[in-house]
Amino acid sequence: MAKSKAFLGLLQLLLLLLPPSLRDYLWAAPSEHGAGQQLKVYHPILLQAGFSCSSMEARLTNDYTPSLPHCGELKGKGWFPLWNMTADLVDHDYVQCFKEQMSLVFDPAINDYVNQPGVETRVTNFGSTYGFAWKDDSCPLCCNVKLRNELEALGYRDGDTLFGAPYDIRHAPPRPGQPSKVYTDYFARVKDLVQHASEKNGNKTVILIGHSFGARLLLDFLNFTPLPWRKQFIKHLVLLSPTPTIGFMQPLTNLAWGPTCIVMENVPRLTLRPMWWSFPSALLSQPSPAVFGHDPLIITKHRNYSAYDYQDFLPALGFSMNGVLPFNKWVDKRVEAPMVPTTYLSGFGIETTKQVVFWDDNFNAEPENVYGDGDGVVNWNSVLVFTKELERQQSAENVLFKFIKIPNVSHSYISIQEDSLKIVMAELLEIFEANS
Repeated sequence: MAKSKAFLGLLQLLLLLLPPSLRDYLWAAPSEHGAGQQLKVYHPILLQAGFSCSSMEARLTNDYTPSLPHCGELKGKGWFPLWNMTADLVDHDYVQCFKEQMSLVFDPAINDYVNQPGVETRVTNFGSTYGFAWKDDSCPLCCNVKLRNELEALGYRDGDTLFGAPYDIRHAPPRPGQPSKVYTDYFARVKDLVQHASEKNGNKTVILIGHSFGARLLLDFLNFTPLPWRKQFIKHLVLLSPTPTIGFMQPLTNLAWGPTCIVMENVPRLTLRPMWWSFPSALLSQPSPAVFGHDPLIITKHRNYSAYDYQDFLPALGFSMNGVLPFNKWVDKRVEAPMVPTTYLSGFGIETTKQVVFWDDNFNAEPENVYGDGDGVVNWNSVLVFTKELERQQSAENVLFKFIKIPNVSHSYISIQEDSLKIVMAELLEIFEANS
């Protein structure tokens, strides 16, 4: 029996090396019972996608006062897609309305971020991996769609053995001095979803897989839960190009020049910057002195700014933190390991911005980039510092931590590019087999 199980595991790994068309044919080959031949489903999976992938709806009440008349045309007409397909926003001249209705305001009475008056929002399709989708036609396999397809080919089914937990991209998990009702409620729902997935599948432990910001949220979620709960319900955590809590350059350049993760055709990034500044999530993963030290990150004609100089850079940028948690409290200087078996996969060897230059001290002009190593989004030095500390903490408690470096694969394509996807799937099959 043991030899047969080992052979099946080897066969699954070999199938992954075949061309997709042949592999799909063999996986779907008729069995002696006339049905498609599916591989064994081992443990339920919660699959989380990156920042751009969740969708949101809005509803406008009588308390909403639009800045433009047509922004209020949907008032009183129920829920409508707000953050879904970006082409619709452009085609219907709704970009200004989108900015207004997506923006948050800080309410000092409750010390938390809330919607604009008269705007209600909700994230759609909680519980389903189909709640994640790219917002235009440029990358149909992004948002873990290709990985989901591979898991479905193995026999996983959405809502049965495969689950997703779309999230509100604007908010940030709670931190000392800054509560977040949205994320406190969200993490409670994710906890219930994990328990539901386990109970639905014979009380098997659950595998958590996250990409990019979705991976970072899984880390935050696990550290939100008690350790005994993790040991009872979590089999393994798989992090695909996670955004390190201790920071990387892109969040800082997004703050300076507008978001790269909310993109609309013919809409300049700067146009979306005021909206972006209202999101507490925009303050996460700013470059930490623990990684970047005194190296200049923002270079201008008259002075340079390092990770120690936010108190000077933010006023120069025109960004105000008046009344809210000081910016330096958002810059994470420490790492908290999840204390569950963890596999961390990351690409490198791709040009990644490590500095930006504003020669004329004009933060409204497009900067010049200086490049270093990384996956095109996350700097490699951030990855190395982050993984070293995760491994140190987990090893001290004899908890597995495995770090896999994949050359020449970019941040968004780690679960799309064929060679890296094979590595991801091989690691998953190894996890499936471990003490199944």
